[in-house]
Amino acid sequence: MAENADQYKRKGKRPKKTKKKRQIILFAVEIVIIAAMGFALYTLRDFGKTPIKRVEFSDNDIEMNEPFQNEESKPETMKGYRNIVLFGVDSTSGALTQGTRSDSIIIVSINEGTGEVKLVSVYRDTYLNLCGETDKEKYSKCNAAYMYGGAKQAITMLNKNLDLDITDFVTVGFEGLKAAIDELGGIWIDVDSAELRHINSYQITMSENLKCSYTPVKEAGYQKLNGLQAVAYCRIRYTKGDDFKRTERQREVIQAIIDEARAADVQTLVNIANKVTGAEAVYTSLEMSEILELMANVGKYSIVEEGGFPLEKYRETGKMGSAGDSVLPLDLEKNVIWLHHFLFDDEEYEVSGTVAEYTQAIREKIAEYHPNLKYPE
Repeated sequence: MAENADQYKRKGKRPKKTKKKRQIILFAVEIVIIAAMGFALYTLRDFGKTPIKRVEFSDNDIEMNEPFQNEESKPETMKGYRNIVLFGVDSTSGALTQGTRSDSIIIVSINEGTGEVKLVSVYRDTYLNLCGETDKEKYSKCNAAYMYGGAKQAITMLNKNLDLDITDFVTVGFEGLKAAIDELGGIWIDVDSAELRHINSYQITMSENLKCSYTPVKEAGYQKLNGLQAVAYCRIRYTKGDDFKRTERQREVIQAIIDEARAADVQTLVNIANKVTGAEAVYTSLEMSEILELMANVGKYSIVEEGGFPLEKYRETGKMGSAGDSVLPLDLEKNVIWLHHFLFDDEEYEVSGTVAEYTQAIREKIAEYHPNLKYPE
């Protein structure tokens, strides 16, 4: 019998019994796939029943610099990427759409071919052109753009200062982030002793504003944090590194959320979507179908790099008149060149005329308050 089987293998054939067994296995696999699809469709029947707070931009709402206004003129290195910006705001004030400064600004760049994701925090106190209509909205801390003109102005500010093509955003308030993390069952974070001294103070304030109880974090170390604890963790800024360190914590929390989401079942992801939309703690330009697509691909995504803008060697800190303490992009042009290398692996990027103009204007304004400041080579 073994000899006959070998003969079939040499001729590229299989005994009838083996072929029949293989057909049965394939049929069983197909049944499993169909059952899984049916379960997913059944589970998703409730997805999107809660209306999401969203805005639909018209063609002229979001401004970009000239090379990025259409697909043909856009640099080849940027094609194949989807760029979305995450805004974190203090939703306890009830202002998701406008009237509050964006506590965090994180650019999420997704390589649609590989699923690789890169995160860049734009430091909220970075001195940039706010792209507003009044003199007050020309040059100041970049987080003010959201206060003056909501997501529309904030995205335009990022596009024009950084030579980007962002059209989509997600704004999340404290309550939405808390709800998502709780629905995931918490996230794993390594809390150090310096952070331990502040995390509970933030929890107390937030629990009062959100009218909820809190559980103190009692010791340092790698541990699972619930929603309120995790949000408090990523708000800490009074440790070594100040706001620069805080943005690292925010990116760490995003990474931990993705890690948990990749291991979550479909029902959990649907519960998260409905919970945060039901709390009206999310505001976005994305349609439900796009959110569903992103959720379906969460297992494909992997955060490969993260960073902060402006780059350390091209920044300084100092007071800028009425703007107050600011992060100064000493050379905006070099920072934008670094950003395009970091996000899109573009080693020969040349900035647009708009960025060159803003670079010179920012230098002149810095010189008014810090005439002896040295600029990087």
